[in-house]
Amino acid sequence: MGVSTASPEEGIAVITVDFPPVNALPVQGWYDLAAAVRAAGSDPGVRCVVLTATGRGFNAGADIKEMQRTEGYTALVGTNRGCYEAFAAVYDCEVPVVAAVQGFCVGGGIGLVGNADSIVASDDATFGLPELDRGALGAATHLARLVPQHLMRTLYYTSRTVTADELHRHGSVWRVVPRERLHAAAMELAREIAAKDGLLVRLAKASINGIDPVDVRRSYRFEQGFTFEANLSGVSDRYREAFVSSRSSKPSTSSQPAKPSEPSKPSK
Repeated sequence: MGVSTASPEEGIAVITVDFPPVNALPVQGWYDLAAAVRAAGSDPGVRCVVLTATGRGFNAGADIKEMQRTEGYTALVGTNRGCYEAFAAVYDCEVPVVAAVQGFCVGGGIGLVGNADSIVASDDATFGLPELDRGALGAATHLARLVPQHLMRTLYYTSRTVTADELHRHGSVWRVVPRERLHAAAMELAREIAAKDGLLVRLAKASINGIDPVDVRRSYRFEQGFTFEANLSGVSDRYREAFVSSRSSKPSTSSQPAKPSEPSKPSK
């Protein structure tokens, strides 16, 4: 359990997140992920990073139960800072990052894939931000990198999800494959990138980041200020407690993230 790094092929580092049962990361998990991505990107022998996860889903966001059982705002502040570090590490990684997404990708998962360079997804993957239903805000910055502006707003306000096929139609997902083909598809793309000259790939990553119209670090940090404001008001704690209670009252499904909303209809 935790975050691990492997080098299955020359030039490629595979970082795997494993926090069963649903990959809801504790505070330290976000920091560990950030450290792993930075280490891989700074390795001169690495030309591409593949970010993947074990289990049913890619990422269920922050560990809300950890927040609720921790006194005061320690876990909340830790989660905010940890997510900021992990998202920034993916964005600032010196080499391209390919996210391999299966199952659910919600909350903090959107922050990771929204900052990745490329996304390969399984055909059962769904993406969304249930933040308002959890008493939180944030990661609209990263969702806006995956879908058009008005769709982002609607998804954010409604906590609905979209499928990998929909994101593929919007151009943010490179390929959609059966789950059993996900790793192979991600490695295929990574292999193509890693075949390039190492210096040129790093220069390309830096130059592309340099022309981004939105500073994702500053934009996300701005969002986090409203997250903390919501917590100070007390409304966030009520929603988190309701979520934890609903999970605890259903032992057979307590390990599952919130049931995804019905996917929105494809845009015309």
